[in-house]
Amino acid sequence: MYQIIFLPLVAALITQLIKIFLDSNKLKWNLKNLVAYSGMPSGHSAIVVSLATIIGLTEGLESSLFALAFVFAIIVIRDALGIRKYLGEHGRILNKLVKDLKDDEMLDSKYPHLLEKIGHTPAQIIVGSLIGFIVSIVGYIILK
Repeated sequence: MYQIIFLPLVAALITQLIKIFLDSNKLKWNLKNLVAYSGMPSGHSAIVVSLATIIGLTEGLESSLFALAFVFAIIVIRDALGIRKYLGEHGRILNKLVKDLKDDEMLDSKYPHLLEKIGHTPAQIIVGSLIGFIVSIVGYIILK
């Protein structure tokens, strides 16, 4: 039963460590990537796909719990791919607007810099999902 909690967390940790490694190749090594919202690969996708996979393996693909985990995964992935991506674009536009109106010093204190990278690309979602799936399959085999 602990696999259902443990393996998705392992998948999340692996994805976040990969983000740090990829950024270190760009000479931007940053521990903030352990909790970053975006980037390659998607930690959110890894967690929910790992969760759905391990529940499917332990409880069965016809169980209500698997159905719930599967629908939850679709919602989270859709959110990461769509809504959060648009929020990032809005943040970029608003940051540019505040910068263009920089003559007013009050703008900087009144309107703080917004996050611009909070969504994921399809490739980031796919890689994160594959990591989550593989971690759960391998973990299930090892811990069985």
